Amino acid sequence: MPMRAVSVAFDKQPIEQVARELGLSQADFAVWGRDKAKIELSALTGPPRGAGRLILVSAINPTPAGEGKTTVAVGLAMAMRRRGARVALCLREPSLGPVFGVKGGGTGGGKATLVPADDINLHFTGDIHAITSANNLLSALVDNALHFRQEIGEKGSLDPRRIRWGRALDMNDRSLRNVVVGLGGANGGAPREERFDITAASEIMAIVALASSHADLAARLGSIFVGETVRKEPVFARELGAEGAMTAVLRDALLPNLVQTVEGGPAIVHCGPFANIAHGCNSILATRMGMHLADYTVTEAGFGFDLGGEKFLDVKCRIGGVFPRALVLVATLRALKMHGGAPVKQAAEPNEDALLGGVEHLQKHLETAAAFGLPVVVAINRFPDDRDDELALVSKRVAAEGATLCLSDVFSRGGEGGLELADAVRRVVDATDAAPPAPRFLYDLDASIPEKIRAIARTVYGADDVAFAGTARADLARIDALGFSKVPVCMAKTHLSLSDDPARPGRPRGFTLTVREVRLSAGAGFAVALTGDLMTMPGLPKVPAAARIKLREDGRVVGLMQNE
Repeated sequence: MPMRAVSVAFDKQPIEQVARELGLSQADFAVWGRDKAKIELSALTGPPRGAGRLILVSAINPTPAGEGKTTVAVGLAMAMRRRGARVALCLREPSLGPVFGVKGGGTGGGKATLVPADDINLHFTGDIHAITSANNLLSALVDNALHFRQEIGEKGSLDPRRIRWGRALDMNDRSLRNVVVGLGGANGGAPREERFDITAASEIMAIVALASSHADLAARLGSIFVGETVRKEPVFARELGAEGAMTAVLRDALLPNLVQTVEGGPAIVHCGPFANIAHGCNSILATRMGMHLADYTVTEAGFGFDLGGEKFLDVKCRIGGVFPRALVLVATLRALKMHGGAPVKQAAEPNEDALLGGVEHLQKHLETAAAFGLPVVVAINRFPDDRDDELALVSKRVAAEGATLCLSDVFSRGGEGGLELADAVRRVVDATDAAPPAPRFLYDLDASIPEKIRAIARTVYGADDVAFAGTARADLARIDALGFSKVPVCMAKTHLSLSDDPARPGRPRGFTLTVREVRLSAGAGFAVALTGDLMTMPGLPKVPAAARIKLREDGRVVGLMQNE
């Protein structure tokens, strides 16, 4: 039976009250502006204050029809709070690139949103700016070492042709993907080719998201592989004396941010790596905070379960020592029909054949969840014109896979529209109290990196095999020679398909995944395998979202969210 609702506020609260709801003392947080706060790492000390049940929210692969994963995560947390649960919501920070690009803001939608949405979608507490600055500080130190031909111990000086470190910018800018720096004569530095990554895909973002303390942060920053000397000897950031200053720049950025849902529930929002070109999860510290302070922690992994979900489990959970009790997999009937071949303009129309094709896509994600040993609740974001017979068809197929299906109406009704989903999730999660799911991964760390990539490609994507092209084989040989072959793998792949071809929705079969490059992120502790034509610096669309964003005279920003 549903649990009795408790008497708590279901609208915006002072941030101090939100902190108290999590059991934080005044010493555990610092107010940041009017309605945000930084949580001190001291809040993790002492015995746990909650049961620490972790719930992962992910989704089918995105389509133009929309899925609403973040909206469901926010709504689920609000609904569980309405049922009287002590719940913490842990999400990622939006990047300015997508905010001004095609996606718009990343704070939920409708009546299932975070506040202050404008701040969160724009500069927030400055974390991403600090990450950008720390990244480019290391770049400046690299260029300075090149300019002065600094000797790196007995290794010799850096070779400008073998620099592996790139610059970062929190903006979509295709013109900066490949550039030449150091022009302008003798005082302009050493001319060389350079690349820019969007900050969300930078190794510094991953390091902050995976660090467990300031000391761990410094150690990881020092372990960044910068490049090689003229003698082909490896050089790490610590050999340039970079980690101290970089850690100082990131001092406050390591602290998780506390905000709230539109109904006043606590939300810890921290770090924003993309899931298609990075590991796609909020910080380990934020997740640990939620689990330490609350009975239920709702978190999300970016894009589809094949990307953010797999990395959450194989990378973040492995490094952070956590594991979810259950998976909430988000879909819409319209998105399923698109995966079944229906064009976006016809996705709302009845189409059983297209829906069945989309269900195959959904079933592949359910099979992947089973490989990780996770119970699943499928959340269907319901549209007003969804047909009952089509919902029943999907429910039957989901039940055949051993999962539960619930409808979600949190976009239009807020937490009240997620009570059915909240009750179902709690039943599944509470049933694991006696025996929580044991951590299960797709590969052993002792396997070679090509073996790890093949395990992911075959199990999660359904590929027949993996081909290594471009510089991938040379990259793998270098990583092996440096002694980093036992790290996890972070796949960089299109989010629009289970394959590496964005034009193949549904459940592709009979394909080979092509890896063209493998980058070592030694500080983050993983290797990044770039597949297909994916770029780590996105470009703006023909009509960017920035064109609709305006500042009103009352100080409110409009146009940040799609359809606003």
